[in-house]
Amino acid sequence: MGPPESVTRPRKNQAAVRRKRRTRKPRPRWCLLKGCEQRFHPRQARQRYCSDHCREKARRWSRWKAQQRYRETTEGQWKRNGQSRRYRERVKSRKPPEPEAVSDTARVITQEQFFRADLRPARLLRAVRAPAAKSFTALLFARLPARGGTSAGAGTALETGAHLIRTY
Repeated sequence: MGPPESVTRPRKNQAAVRRKRRTRKPRPRWCLLKGCEQRFHPRQARQRYCSDHCREKARRWSRWKAQQRYRETTEGQWKRNGQSRRYRERVKSRKPPEPEAVSDTARVITQEQFFRADLRPARLLRAVRAPAAKSFTALLFARLPARGGTSAGAGTALETGAHLIRTY
């Protein structure tokens, strides 16, 4: 016996079997944002970017690129020139800021007055000599008292001849 006339209808002596239809998941793909380019599993079939952040960056770039293309046209250049002209007119028409009122008169100190008191004549500078170099140990042990049972010279500085400069 051959197949029934209507294949879509179930046969009389067989129970109707409902088949579940599987939905296909889109395969993993690469994020199309330049610089990101990581693999992701899209939730929708036409999803091109891995995250909201990438989608927003791509949208901003798309707007920027459209603006660039528009500005290359004659109409875009004409409008941009008009914007620049209006901006220059606004800048010209701005009022200069009011200077702040100062109650005290400004005190001016010239360089001559400022430095003259601190300068020494050259004849006096010849007499000033650099102090002798002192070692670090001489500086550290200069004020240490001698310990009990030591000789009288134990508490003195290690170097003789170089005088320490006291700044207290």
